[in-house]
Amino acid sequence: MDSHPPQSPPVAGAPVAVRTPSPLPRLLLLLSATTGFVDAVSVLGLGKVFTANMTGNVVFLAFALARAPGFTPVPYLVALGLFMVGASVAGRLWRHASSHPLRYWLLRAALLEAVLFLAAAAVALVPGADGIVAHPAWAVLVMIGLTAGAMGFRNATVRQLKVPDLTTTVLTLTITGIASDAGGPNLRTRLLAIAMIFIGAAAGAVLVLHTGLALPLALTAFVVLGGTLLCLRHPLMALPHRP
Repeated sequence: MDSHPPQSPPVAGAPVAVRTPSPLPRLLLLLSATTGFVDAVSVLGLGKVFTANMTGNVVFLAFALARAPGFTPVPYLVALGLFMVGASVAGRLWRHASSHPLRYWLLRAALLEAVLFLAAAAVALVPGADGIVAHPAWAVLVMIGLTAGAMGFRNATVRQLKVPDLTTTVLTLTITGIASDAGGPNLRTRLLAIAMIFIGAAAGAVLVLHTGLALPLALTAFVVLGGTLLCLRHPLMALPHRP
């Protein structure tokens, strides 16, 4: 004889628990597009330097130390150094995040990024600093430092979120995953990540070539902050962060 009591049928009109998807993947895809903006500014407007990801800078620094024409070490050292400073600050903050909800840290990360990008946009408005042909050396280095610091902070923050295939800045492993896994279950996410950085880079290049550096930098700040504020309205963002 079955010892388990019969299950009661669901009561009409009773609330049903619905598992809502996290808004983090959508936010990270939006941030991926801003990476394209930042790369367009740094590569097209600040010389042969990346401020969103550091692999290229390590290689370019090696070229500069080998005295290859067109490469000087200072921009790469500034980018690498400030990127690490931004990542270090984010790491210290996240290590003390267990008692705060996730939205607390995401909002602060977005505010810091926005402030740094707006500061870089302000430098780009200094007479003689805007455009893509010639810039005062100090303005170039300041913009490199500000944007690299913002992206270092972002990379460390996104690393703590642990959302698969959405680093927002690096696509090498994403493209490798598409090929090696024959698509795999995360194919759609991977393709979207590639598409968002591509679209952001294309749009950023158009803005840099036609308007200078200030507009894409300011737009990056507003997209980061606006997208984060929309994400924080989701109830999951009120949950505590668990490193």
